Amino acid sequence: MGTKSDNADSKSDKSKVSLNDAWAIRPCHLYKEEYDDCTSFKARFHQYFIFGKDTDCSQWLTDYRNCERYLQSNGNDVAAGKAVIKSEEERRKIRLRAHFANDTWQKRKEPPLDWAAPLPDWMEKRNENTYLEVKQKELSGQAAPQGEERSLCTIM
Repeated sequence: MGTKSDNADSKSDKSKVSLNDAWAIRPCHLYKEEYDDCTSFKARFHQYFIFGKDTDCSQWLTDYRNCERYLQSNGNDVAAGKAVIKSEEERRKIRLRAHFANDTWQKRKEPPLDWAAPLPDWMEKRNENTYLEVKQKELSGQAAPQGEERSLCTIM
């Protein structure tokens, strides 16, 4: 037979439901900043110039309010947390839509076999005694080219 403390433990276990994608919820102040930025005069001018109308910024405010509700309840307001996560997923889907629709480039699962092959001779010759080559040799511990001591800094 269960004791009173067993019942309390089972209730607290039920009320502490964790969200699998809780990592996707940003700090709440960022949703407020996005909303403030979206509704600023500068942003409204830009939206009108680019789209010909104001952009709907209400989702940022809704996400801010849901985030606050979720955090103030110590994660117990699962509906608010799920709403923010769903909004973040939708935002990510819209942002990556062009990436997934791109059929110009073939996507690879691994780099080409010769990705670390030496540069062609003509490119090696072109890069000879450049600032990049000197710094690369310094960082790799190779001796810098001896002879003419020249500065690679130009003051105009």
